[in-house]
Order: sequence, then C-alpha cells, then structure tokens
Amino acid sequence: MGLLKKPADAKPLRTSSRGGSGAAVSALRPQQVIKLAPCIGTCPSGSDIRGWIAGTAQREKLGITPDQALEKAWRTLVDRNPFPATMGRVCPHPCEKDCSRVHKDGAVSINAMERFLGDWALEHKLAFEKIDPEPKQESVGVIGAGPAGLSFAYQLARRGYKVTVYEKTGKAGGMLYWGIPFYRLPAKELDAEIRRILDLGVELKLNTTIGKDVLVEELKKRHQALFLGIGAHRGKFMKVPGEEGPGVFTGTEYLYRVNNGEKVDVGKSVAVIGGGDTAVDAARAARRAGADVTILYRRTRVEMPAIESEIEDALKENIKLELLVAPVEVKRADGKVKAIVVQKMELGEPDESGRRRPVPIKGSEYEIPVDSIVAAISQEPDWGPLAALKPEKGVWLQTGADCGVADGVWAGGDVVGLGLATIAIGQGRQAAEVVDSVLRGKEPPQKAAFPTIPKERLKFEFYEAKPRAEKGHRPVEEWLKRPDDEIATGISADEFMQEISRCFSCGLCFGCERCWMYCTPSCFTKVAEKAPGDYYKIKLETCDGCKKCADECPCGFLDMV
Repeated sequence: MGLLKKPADAKPLRTSSRGGSGAAVSALRPQQVIKLAPCIGTCPSGSDIRGWIAGTAQREKLGITPDQALEKAWRTLVDRNPFPATMGRVCPHPCEKDCSRVHKDGAVSINAMERFLGDWALEHKLAFEKIDPEPKQESVGVIGAGPAGLSFAYQLARRGYKVTVYEKTGKAGGMLYWGIPFYRLPAKELDAEIRRILDLGVELKLNTTIGKDVLVEELKKRHQALFLGIGAHRGKFMKVPGEEGPGVFTGTEYLYRVNNGEKVDVGKSVAVIGGGDTAVDAARAARRAGADVTILYRRTRVEMPAIESEIEDALKENIKLELLVAPVEVKRADGKVKAIVVQKMELGEPDESGRRRPVPIKGSEYEIPVDSIVAAISQEPDWGPLAALKPEKGVWLQTGADCGVADGVWAGGDVVGLGLATIAIGQGRQAAEVVDSVLRGKEPPQKAAFPTIPKERLKFEFYEAKPRAEKGHRPVEEWLKRPDDEIATGISADEFMQEISRCFSCGLCFGCERCWMYCTPSCFTKVAEKAPGDYYKIKLETCDGCKKCADECPCGFLDMV
C-alpha cells in the first residue's frame, strides 16, 4: 500500500464552492500513515504481532475462512519465529506489558494466542515454506543447536542454502531442552518444531564437539559462513568458602541432569540461590524430587527477574522465599553439606541494572540447615575447545549488521550476552539476513522506520470492553503427583477467536468504515482487493480538510498533514 503524500499545490486557505461564499477551508489533508504498534516495538524476535492477530480478526472482511485465516496468521508469525508453540509456553511476553489495551481492560493475551497457533499448526501438520526454492551453492555451518542457531539455520535453509548444524549433546534445543523443565515445555512440542526446521533440508550432527571431533579450521573449509550459537551453559558458583565438593550444584548443571533423566540425590532440604528463571525452575525441579526447597535471594521479590507467574506457581508448591539474604559460607561435616550461612542485606542505591544494590548488614549472619545447594546466580559460555573463537575482552554485544565476530563467523544468543530465548531467535534471524546479503553481494535489509503510535491517538471508547482470555492450568493438587506433565493448558479455539477481536490494530486500518461514513465530500473510496491496512483510497481533490476522518479514526492510522 503506497502512502499518500501532501498535494504539491496545497495552500494555507482557499474558498470552498460547497461551503458558501468566503468559507475558509483548511490546507490539511488526510494521509494514511502506518504506525509502529507497541507490541511489535517490544518483541525481541521482531514478530509482526499486529499482522497475525489483526489479520485473523478481519477474516470476514477479507473473505477468508477461519482455517485460512489461522494458517495465514501462523505463516506471518513463523516468518520471524519458527518456535510459536515453544515460545507460547516459555516467553515472558514483554509485548503484553506495552500493549495499548492495558489502558482499557487488560493487555491482549498475545502469548496465549501464540501458543494456540503453534499447537494448531502442529496438529494440522503445517510445514514451512521456502522463500527461495532455488538451491544456493554456498554451504553454511552452525555451531550449537539452541534457539539462536536453529533460528539462523531456519532462515538460511528457507532461502535455499545448504545448512549443517553441529551439536555437542545428544539432543537439539539448547537451553530450551536442557534448561527448562518438561512441565513448562514438553519435549514433544519442542521436538516437533525442531523437526519442521530439519525438514527444510537442514542437516543435524549430534554428539559432535567442534574443536575436538571437528576442528574449527576444518569447519571453515567446509562452509562459506559459520554461526556461533553455543549459548551459556556453564553455571557460575557463589565463590564462598566450603562450596567445592558434593552437594553443591550450579543451576544449569542440575537442570541438565534432571532433563537428561538422571536421579539426582539432593536430600530432604535444598537451598536455591538466585532470583531468575533458572533459580525458580531448579527449585521446582528439586520440589518434584521430594525435597523441601527454599529460594534465597539478595534483593526483594519486586526485583526478582523471574517470570512472576512462575514465582506464584512455586509458592503454590510450598516452595519458600527467603529474601534480602546472600550466601557467605557452606558448612560441611564429613564432606557433606550441612548448612548454608547467609548474611542479611538491605537495599542501597541503584546499580547498573537499574535495581537497588544489595548492601550487607554487619553481624547479621545466620545458618540455614540444608542437604544440598543449587547456585543459580548466573552462567557463561563453556568455550572448551572453542577457545580460539573466544573474544579477547568480555562478550560480544553486536546484533543485526554488526553480528559478525570474525572473518566469515557470526554469533547470536547467550554467547553474545545473557538474554531471553526470543532475543536469541531474533539475533539468529538478523545474522541470517546479513549472511544472505554478504553471500549474494547485496545490501542487508533495513528495518522499516515507522513512527510509534502514542496511546493518545487511540479512541478507547470505540472498542467494546471484553474480558481477557487467560491460559488454563491443571489442578494444583495434581502438579507434584504428575511432576513432568505440562501444567498450563492454553486457551480454546473459541477463546482464541474471541481474544483476537480485542486487538486495537494500533496504527493500521482495520476497515471500521468510520472515515468513509463521516466524510461529507466522499473522499474515501473502498478498494476492491482488501488487505489489512488497505481498505480505502483517498480522493484528495474533493477533500476540504474538515478533519472528521482523522478525528473518528479509532486506531490512529490517519494523519492530517
């Protein structure tokens, strides 16, 4: 849809032949201007959220069936994120925090709808389509089968490249598989979404350690480009006396062993150190092993970075929170963990994270008897035999066009900086777009610069108040009895169809007809081939600049310029 421009011969005032002798007419004219919806602007993977939601809501206006609308929505979604069923379960959905509907009756349930679409596509066995069916001669290698590496592989495979993914473990998925308990992300759904990527022709080599089984130099000879997506699987310890020895695990180590099917003996009482998602996941995994679990965190609950709903669910499982404490020593007897010594903290001035810095309180130490400890405070890449690729100082922070880390080598995901899986997916896509541009000798794609739609431009009163759809859950009393069974049950098809109607379509025409109805000089003409954002053409020669169209536009699509 071409955006209309201001007429070159527009003058400040003119006399209207329709409005009577001497009637002043504004020089302003309506212009169709696409705005950036807040949900899109805060989605790390760059998903066109408004596109797949609003497009489905407009299915009747577009003359397509519900099933056609769902498939079109799924294909719009997977254009940038090949893991909708997965991310619909584990993404903390920052998009919802800034959803414009927050200011009316609650954010649109974007994450629940993403899961529904992902599951629906798996149920209907939808396959990915290639952007370019023409095979390319170049070969691309990917080190690490996590969300970043698989996203990179997916984007290049659908562009016709030969892609080989090398994974040192026996399963693909990275932290999605090894770091998230099955009650949150069942292996069945994750495996199915990975299989769909492999079906594009991606070759997966498991149990293959680059730098050991295959040297980096050999890999560079095989492939014209490499992507480094090894994640950050090595957990950090607390650096306190007594922690070395049995009974003290890192969060990533503990979750890896649990997801690998090992029976890890943690005893009757466990202390988990940390306040992030790994800490909460490890605590709930230990609870499923039958232990009494306490999460120890050095700030308050307000500062805990873990997903709020996961913290709530942990509390429902009788996991305890002990806040404003930090570990200072591990006490042992005969080599076994007997207690953890903690020191009380108070919050001082904000640090570089923006959160108030925890400050130790002198003389406040006390012991907590425990049988084992899980330190889930942070993690880092395990370079091992890949030391030759390790950056000299710190980690890379580049994304997009700057994601190259060496000649012919790109990187993304936790290896460039700890972050969400959806960030890793976005970085994998961005790197793939750059690699494709480099190999094809063309300019990298530029991100469209749309103005952001402010909430003041939206007409909240136009939209009917509707309750928000929420994911269902199995009964709480069943959670520990069936520890690996998925807890969240998602939303139904009817709930999905109801929820899409709550989208404001911020900044993009959805065919409400108000401009057409309120325009006295009939400037607006309906188009024959309708599409989201493309329902009307404007005849500027008949416009008198009255502004009724822009005043009545509920989604802020029309500007007067």
